[in-house]
Amino acid sequence: MNKILIGVCLVFALVLPAFAQEKEQDRVEYAGKVLKEILDAPDSIPQSVLDKTRCVVILPSVLKFAIGIGGSYGRGAMTCRGGDNFNGPWGAPTMAALEGGSVGLQLGGNATDFVLLLMSDSSARGILNSKVKLGADASAAAGPVGRAASAESDVTLRAEILSYSRSRGLFAGVSLEGSTLRPDNKANKDLYGKEVEAKDIVFKNAVPVPDSAKGLLATLQKASPTNKSK
Repeated sequence: MNKILIGVCLVFALVLPAFAQEKEQDRVEYAGKVLKEILDAPDSIPQSVLDKTRCVVILPSVLKFAIGIGGSYGRGAMTCRGGDNFNGPWGAPTMAALEGGSVGLQLGGNATDFVLLLMSDSSARGILNSKVKLGADASAAAGPVGRAASAESDVTLRAEILSYSRSRGLFAGVSLEGSTLRPDNKANKDLYGKEVEAKDIVFKNAVPVPDSAKGLLATLQKASPTNKSK
């Protein structure tokens, strides 16, 4: 009996990490597909805005729930331009989580894709090092939509984080003030098979780019290969 129990425990010890890794790989791959669909759409993120972005966070199928008091929870992938000044090519993803709530009359629930653009060095570093409350720790605003929209608008110039949503095929800027964005280091461990922090993934190239992220990075590198922020 003891041998059977030991055998079962060994099987679980081998299978569970592999299952967790596959789950995070699927999440990264899906994030890449979501972003490609959004960038390929005719009315999408303005090119001038994307070219000034330090990092992109893709949160597919964020669950929004509400009966009187609303909330949201989602997990996804974040990728940044490499180098200390975010001037290099897009690098290996770090996993991220969005949590938050809002008070107001809301009914029902739905899943929505979110894309967040980190427009300043401080917002990118803040999220890589710790959790950031949107609108408090970093200024946030609904992002402008449309290829011809300018990154020089007042709202774009003021905001450190621009946020977008896609639900039922409709893409638009959306306010996520009050929500918290943080690194998901447990998911990083599952994805890379070892303990690794978000800041080390971005600034120290601590891990190679996983196969599941190659589509995501290819999409971004083609859409915006160079950081054109001043």
